[in-house]
Amino acid sequence: MKKILIFGNSGSGKTTLASKLAKEHDLTHLDLDTVCWKSPGVREDLNVSIEQVKQFIQANPGWVIEGCYGSLLAEVAQFCDELYFLNPGIEACVENNHQRPWEPHKYASKEAQDKNLEMLQNWVKDYETRNDEFSLSAHQGLYDNFGGNKYLISDNKTG
Repeated sequence: MKKILIFGNSGSGKTTLASKLAKEHDLTHLDLDTVCWKSPGVREDLNVSIEQVKQFIQANPGWVIEGCYGSLLAEVAQFCDELYFLNPGIEACVENNHQRPWEPHKYASKEAQDKNLEMLQNWVKDYETRNDEFSLSAHQGLYDNFGGNKYLISDNKTG
């Protein structure tokens, strides 16, 4: 069974590709947002998140995990056999975020999600200049150092 890790900026198409690959290959899908937050705006302890991800990996023979959290991505990368780095560019990510459907596992309502959109878009626009675990440089480093099958996708219309 496949073990796939997908990462990139918010709005890069991670969830869309993960859902497609999960369906195609009968894989269990984990969005890292579900283990990284206690509640909106309150981050879960990193060690708790790592333990939850390891439990998920042990419980599922085939999986696709997606997210932007460099600290967790590095943990998952040692268990995956395929890695996808989605980097369609800032403009595409911003546009995709405008089109994002309601994510009930993250927000109580579409209205609550939309209230967060301006902050999210500003954060997305800083992807190339930030120097944190969510940045282009962190994601590029993970991609460059991965020794297995890896794919850089710069046009999420082709996925």
